[in-house]
Amino acid sequence: MLQVLQNLNNGETLVQEVPAPSASNSRLLINTSRTLISAGTEKMLVEFGQAGLIGKAKAQPEKVKQVIDKIRTDGLMPTLDAVFSKLGEPLPLGYCSAGIVTHVGNHLSGFEIGDRVVSNGSHSEIVSVPPLLAAKIPENVSDEQAAFTVLASIGLQGVRLIAPTLGETVVVYGLGLIGLVTVQLLRACGCRVVGIDINPQRLDLAATFGAEPIHGSECSDLPGRVCSMTNSRGADAVIITASAKSDSIVSSAAKMCRKRGRVVLVGVVGLNLNRADFYEKEISFQVSCSYGPGRYDQRYEQDGLDYPVGYVRWTEQRNFEAILLMLATGQLDFLPLISNRVGIEQAAQAYSIIQNDPSALGVILEYSGSPNPKQTIPVKQSSEIVPSRTVIAGIVGAGNFTRATLMPALKNLPMRRKYVVGRTNAAAIQHIAQKFNCENATTDFEHVLNDPELNLVFITTNHDSHARLICQSMQAGKHVFVEKPLALTLEELCEVASVAERHMELQLMVGFNRRFSPHIEKCKSLLSGRVEPLAMHMLVNAGEIPPDHWVHDPRVGGGRIIGEACHFIDLLVFLSGSKVKSVSAHRMGNSAAVRDDKMTITMELEDGSIGSINYFANGSKSFPKESLQVFSDGRILQIDNFRQTTGYGFRGFKKLKTSRQDKGHARQFAEIIDSVAKGQRLIPLDQLYNVTLASFAAVKAAQERSVVKLAKGFLGLETQ
Repeated sequence: MLQVLQNLNNGETLVQEVPAPSASNSRLLINTSRTLISAGTEKMLVEFGQAGLIGKAKAQPEKVKQVIDKIRTDGLMPTLDAVFSKLGEPLPLGYCSAGIVTHVGNHLSGFEIGDRVVSNGSHSEIVSVPPLLAAKIPENVSDEQAAFTVLASIGLQGVRLIAPTLGETVVVYGLGLIGLVTVQLLRACGCRVVGIDINPQRLDLAATFGAEPIHGSECSDLPGRVCSMTNSRGADAVIITASAKSDSIVSSAAKMCRKRGRVVLVGVVGLNLNRADFYEKEISFQVSCSYGPGRYDQRYEQDGLDYPVGYVRWTEQRNFEAILLMLATGQLDFLPLISNRVGIEQAAQAYSIIQNDPSALGVILEYSGSPNPKQTIPVKQSSEIVPSRTVIAGIVGAGNFTRATLMPALKNLPMRRKYVVGRTNAAAIQHIAQKFNCENATTDFEHVLNDPELNLVFITTNHDSHARLICQSMQAGKHVFVEKPLALTLEELCEVASVAERHMELQLMVGFNRRFSPHIEKCKSLLSGRVEPLAMHMLVNAGEIPPDHWVHDPRVGGGRIIGEACHFIDLLVFLSGSKVKSVSAHRMGNSAAVRDDKMTITMELEDGSIGSINYFANGSKSFPKESLQVFSDGRILQIDNFRQTTGYGFRGFKKLKTSRQDKGHARQFAEIIDSVAKGQRLIPLDQLYNVTLASFAAVKAAQERSVVKLAKGFLGLETQ
């Protein structure tokens, strides 16, 4: 299928053939008929891409600080690699779409195949969207008008926030697409509307919708003009739909309001507010969030958890429905807003229009209605692909770990990378396949399972799919590497163990990469002749992840102890050469938004060694992320962020330094390829089970304030 993408490195707009999204139980598949290019938002994205590095830095100063912090902790070269890798990813454009439903997930209701719907899908011939981000189109509304629905909902949410009453005077500051839609919405509410812009054509169009126009550049005193139009009272409210860097727009909006007036920002303007502008008249100021309640809420948008209508009357989806109803009843008309119609094949031309033609407004992309539903796209092979009859791999998952860590490490290894698999983000998997010389990009995992020559599957998806994908892959006769964790629950772990024990000829590997770091290998060697058990302390400055991130959801991510701290449990198991016997843990107090990412874990190992892991997510990014101290036989080893290891009391060893942070990823993947080729198990299965159980035990111990023993010889936990 065709999709419109943007190269963030140079701002180039591309129309590219990418794999069609696969069907899902929780999503809709839609064949697109029309999409709308937003002359505001999308033009801004294109201009950001065309800016140089300095321009990008000026546009996003908060990102610059993040880069500086990363340089301090990870080093210059890894940081530059990460930045350029991110800029190299293609960005799907578009969020205003209309089309016909071709698949309805088994878990969904309210939609049927053949329904005409709107959605926030991208400029793509086929889109996969969650049901709460779609709405049915009434019979008497054309796809062309319906394509404006999502954009119109942005204006509608701004209107809802000012809560206009019949007869009020409302100023719309900025008459782009959203501003002109907002004018129509306010007129439908019975408001007197004043429209401000510097484009005469848009002022004329606003006047046809019932607004009283003011030319912004020809009026030297906008607040005074509005005041004179309202019998010296001032406007009841101002909705800012402009896009500009100036702080003067917000200041002017406040000045033109009556006492206790309202200002709502829908657009993007400078926000260095002057308190005096708001103080004396007690002006309220609010920033509107996109299409309405539910936006950016994972549980609403992705999990389908709708808000009760009795408590949240207007959600994203219900705003969509309101716009469509107003179109059906003739209260809105978007046809006058269409300036150009272009086929998707000429999308690059369409973006040139919105950048260079001041008269351009709503540009509609038209689709043939007969997309290529092919889910696997061959990618041109280069001479860098190493033919191999030994290791032929499929990579399942196209997230940050795959892009930044896995694929760079696999690129030069003696293997064939036959598939990159992702369910919905076709542009990402296509980009990964091209960048790292993979043979195919696909959204169909069945291709991996059913390919008889493929013998190794790398799994880097969200944590809740790990156990299922492991079992399916091994049952299909494939070796498996899973990033971590192995499983999220005891039931999942038992299922994985059952499958693995029935397929002992296959490798099952978990991405416990720190075992393979030169720093850990050196420590293991230095401790090989020890007499007494080890005392180990691991400090992890994990960094905060927002409370609503999927990793904190017990069903999806398992939380950060099961999902991430398992790395450090494995590290202590590896160094001691002994399995975990019992675990106790304490987490931070009840006032923390997330408690399981601020935890102290204490472990007793079977050989008498002890270990503590302080896993804290409330520290500073400028402090190193990981440090480890190991005490044994009157000696100490200290690892500082996997860049330097220092020995105290060791004959012939004082220090090991690496030029960059080395957590063992490259060595791990080389060992995996070698182990598959030679049939040698990389990590014993009982250690994989034990480490996973210990992570479960840590969470259980913290919740119950108890010591949890790991049952010996079978998969179980006992509370003491």
